[in-house]
Amino acid sequence: MRVFNVSDLSEDGLNDILKRPLIDSDKIFADVKNILDDVKVNGLKAAQKYASRFDGFEKESIKISEQEFEIAEQRLAQKVKNAILFSKENIEKFHSIQVPNNYSIETQAGVNCSREFRAIENVGLYIPGGTAILPSTVLMLGIPAKLAGCKRIVAFSPSKNGEISDAVLFAAKVCGIDEFYKLGGAQAVALFGYGSKEVKKVDKIFGPGNQYVTAAKSLISIDPEGCAIDMPAGPSEVLVIADQNANPDFIASDLLSQAEHGIDSQVLLFSDSKSLIKSVSKKLIEQLEKLPRREIAEKALNNSFALKVSSIDEAIDLSNKYAPEHLILNFNDAESALKKITNAGSVFVGSFTPESAGDYSSGTNHSLPTNGYTKVFGGVSVESFMKQITFQQISKEGLLNLADSIITLAEEEGLDGHANAVRIRLENGY
Repeated sequence: MRVFNVSDLSEDGLNDILKRPLIDSDKIFADVKNILDDVKVNGLKAAQKYASRFDGFEKESIKISEQEFEIAEQRLAQKVKNAILFSKENIEKFHSIQVPNNYSIETQAGVNCSREFRAIENVGLYIPGGTAILPSTVLMLGIPAKLAGCKRIVAFSPSKNGEISDAVLFAAKVCGIDEFYKLGGAQAVALFGYGSKEVKKVDKIFGPGNQYVTAAKSLISIDPEGCAIDMPAGPSEVLVIADQNANPDFIASDLLSQAEHGIDSQVLLFSDSKSLIKSVSKKLIEQLEKLPRREIAEKALNNSFALKVSSIDEAIDLSNKYAPEHLILNFNDAESALKKITNAGSVFVGSFTPESAGDYSSGTNHSLPTNGYTKVFGGVSVESFMKQITFQQISKEGLLNLADSIITLAEEEGLDGHANAVRIRLENGY
């Protein structure tokens, strides 16, 4: 992990290190577009071709059967089931309060305006399954989708040897998801974004993924024949802000918890203590030795760095500029700094609040925007699975109250048809 001192950096130098690691986006988008175009034309057959090429999937059926759900539940260890059910309960508690309220207001006498929420009818949940299985993502997407009232919730995930993890299938079952497909990658995004004879398309795709999945979601979202997406959500990232009082073991473990996600993950430490940064660097080496996913974490650390700052306030300013997916505040009186945080996906406050709590069991959602998009996006919520519709009902009296303003503005904009829609009613209704 590289170490920088902000006082040694020019403004341009600081901006350079705060940039995300470069990827060959042109090549990735070109490769993904070829897959999307093929699946768009040839449907399931093309999607299965790429599943065979990239995932070694050779089975004819891609849909999980009822029997497979039952077998998965029987095989799964009770301890794992209990952990899934416990986490589900907390996630439901947190997300149930997010269900938005409808409202109605009379803006003028006889002018009633209202706003009501409706669930998106068909949603697709992408569950990553490349280097790690993620039943937690099933919970994070499935629970708010159910609370929103989506009619059709379909999940899809890359398979290992033609099978999906027992834990993932059990999580889907407890969320009430019975339509699940053994398909991942850009080909899955294409199949569910465009649909085929065998598989009905969805209206919106949710879920994180690697660079190819993220590219596929982005391209699908701008294709009129495609569908909407939740947000840009690519490689995972965490930023820790810590002072000299922080425990270096805690910080190293938080950094590695994200570094093990993938080789393109990025983990950062901002601190006003040079000695702490040095201690954390040593602890990273010690803890890394014991990680089964050491090789992945090591490569992620090559994309990462620690930054010595002059103060915690400076660290917060730079964090807001970087806009991390996960932000950990591990310094004295961290609660007092919360109002200063403007750009972050999810914030973890205090020394006993590891990021992994939010990934699994505390209740907040772990499907969050990355790559600086927390400046404009929030994480997945119940509202993400809904849209709002406005209604208005106007009486004769109400239209009379609005008429002068409507006609004046319509004429100012040169839209006489708009003005006439009011004039004709006034002429015939009064």
